[in-house]
Amino acid sequence: MFVDILKAFLIGICASAPVGPIAILVIQKSLSKGHKAGFVTGLGACLVDTVFSIIAIFALALAQKIIEDNKVPILLAGGLVVAIVGWRMAVSNPFRKVRGKEEPASRSISIKDFLQALAMGFSNPGAIFVIFALFAFFGMGNSSPHDWKVAPIIIAVSAGAATYWFCVTALLDHFRKKFKLQTIMWVNRITGAIIVIIGLALIGEGLFRIFFHGVPLF
Repeated sequence: MFVDILKAFLIGICASAPVGPIAILVIQKSLSKGHKAGFVTGLGACLVDTVFSIIAIFALALAQKIIEDNKVPILLAGGLVVAIVGWRMAVSNPFRKVRGKEEPASRSISIKDFLQALAMGFSNPGAIFVIFALFAFFGMGNSSPHDWKVAPIIIAVSAGAATYWFCVTALLDHFRKKFKLQTIMWVNRITGAIIVIIGLALIGEGLFRIFFHGVPLF
């Protein structure tokens, strides 16, 4: 059991490590609003990974079929959500509430940061396949829904993801103090633009499947 828990902890870290829309979002929040806001955003990604892990360990084959059968609407809807989040990041001013001095750290935390990560995570079809691949690589999955022995494994995945995001956001916050406000503003715009491009790429892939491969929307 200890070995399985260790594997699950590593899965949580590995699932969080790839640089994708959520990672870019966490970087932006950490640099513009600080460690706490970045970590809260990372916890949103952590919850997404936990939910995907539960699906992977109990219903890997079924979930893969459902996603594959509905990949086009998932790509279109997911790409739209990602593009909207990126656009809001690119045009927003993270310092608009600052009046002569930095906001207290407690005010820099917003439930919107957590919800943005949730929306982006659940709308990204690639994220769940990463979890599936990691569970297959580490030889885990295909458990009975009534086997509550998997609870420590699910908790370990969540703990691994949370540990990763805590360390990353703490490191980014350390470097944030070396940046000027104008630099952080440009980071905010550039990361937002990158996320918009990712969202448009997802939409483009969905449209490509419809028009060139003849895949029906539903």
